[in-house]
Amino acid sequence: MHIFSDILQIQNHLFKLKSERTIIGLVPTMGALHEGHSSLIKKSKLENDFTVVSIFVNPTQFDDSNDLLTYPSDIDNDINLLKSISDDIILFNPDSHEIYSGEIKSDHFNLNGLDKHMEGEYRLNHFQGVATVVNKLLSIVIPDNIYFGEKDFQQLRIIENLVSEKKLKTKVVRCETFRYADGLALSSRNNKLSFSSKKIATNLFKALNFAKEKFNTLDTFEIEKKVMEYLSSFPEIKLEYFVIADEETLETPILKENHKYRAFIAANVSGVRLIDNIKLY
Repeated sequence: MHIFSDILQIQNHLFKLKSERTIIGLVPTMGALHEGHSSLIKKSKLENDFTVVSIFVNPTQFDDSNDLLTYPSDIDNDINLLKSISDDIILFNPDSHEIYSGEIKSDHFNLNGLDKHMEGEYRLNHFQGVATVVNKLLSIVIPDNIYFGEKDFQQLRIIENLVSEKKLKTKVVRCETFRYADGLALSSRNNKLSFSSKKIATNLFKALNFAKEKFNTLDTFEIEKKVMEYLSSFPEIKLEYFVIADEETLETPILKENHKYRAFIAANVSGVRLIDNIKLY
């Protein structure tokens, strides 16, 4: 496996590969890799000649410095997981000074209002930080394809918008959320949950499934009311939001035909913040 922490070194390596007309896939991560990441990496391996996996905990997307400091990290385990998938994965594991090469701050992008809803109301400037680091990774790697999971669907839409606004040739590939058998979406933050808290957290997926089952029979207000009533019966769950939104604009809409909608949820479960969503079609 090739491991790089230096921008020039990985660019030189990729330049040699691209001279042979190879197709490059990029899977950006913040480490603490799990089966959800593995599914993205394996998909990239199938669809590209070479796959670059980046591991970088991006400071500009954290509003809470304590959240940044306590974000789970184990590079040795991450490398072992990558090796178990393939020996020819290219790992890019830079530090903050390598990525930002100066003051560590976000650039500003036109996100067309996609950052104003849901997570944007709770995590100010989060998505400008996400767009900043992904833009930097895109300019370093110049991949043909870049892979994101649908669990962070708002982030996915913002990256699609970024690529479109900058008229980049990179294709953003959507990957279905990887779940445990009980429905809980895999997340690096799950490592902070106890066994009993993980069981309680499955009620977020149950709430999303209820929305999907009732989407064509109840109005959105009634669905949201019943979901909030259901989750309020669990003292360990502190709901931040549950909304049904247009998949394209992420706005809470007056429902229209031929539009696609998703239900989105964010909650603190035993002090650990989790997000999830489900398509309603």
